[in-house]
Amino acid sequence: MSVEIPVIHENDSANPVTVSEEVFGCEFNEALVHQLVTGYLANGRAGTKAQKSRSEVSGGGKKPWRQKGTGRARSGSIRSPIWRGGGVTFAAKPRSFQQKLNKKMYRRGMRSIVSELLRQSRLVVSSDVVPSEPKTKTIVDKLNEYALDRRVLILVEREDPVLELAVRNLPNVQVSIAGRVDPVSLVAADKVLVTEAAARILEERLG
Repeated sequence: MSVEIPVIHENDSANPVTVSEEVFGCEFNEALVHQLVTGYLANGRAGTKAQKSRSEVSGGGKKPWRQKGTGRARSGSIRSPIWRGGGVTFAAKPRSFQQKLNKKMYRRGMRSIVSELLRQSRLVVSSDVVPSEPKTKTIVDKLNEYALDRRVLILVEREDPVLELAVRNLPNVQVSIAGRVDPVSLVAADKVLVTEAAARILEERLG
């Protein structure tokens, strides 16, 4: 079985691209997609935040004043958390935010995402979105021609310095390689433009 990805082209006469239903025709699994996205974001966290508790702050070995008779509140150390320069009550320590997601779940979640994008008409093939010269105006004119004025993700089969230079000043346009695209970029995009070669790479990668 197969499904078709529509093609947007300036002459609107291009035939749709036929792809595998196994990859682009899956049911949407919201729970798995949520786990996939949150896991990807969590794995990107450094987890290097560190603070000192009262036992790790230097100084404060001597009691500031005697226990009674001064009229002031009792205190045992100037490094108490309630003192300026003291330790932190619940000090943060380096930790790992790593979440494990096996390969089968990852591929299944990615298939669910691309299938839902296709169902919502947010995934289309474009054969002429890659410019011949690194001019931002060329890309802007092309996106305006396609009525794309929101967040756009362009998927290509390989690194293209001309395309990257053309879109680097556009905050709502992102370029990614099909073999390395992440779930967060796919979910965040309002429209995903792929070349036919990139669609084949997705089909092979997620199949």
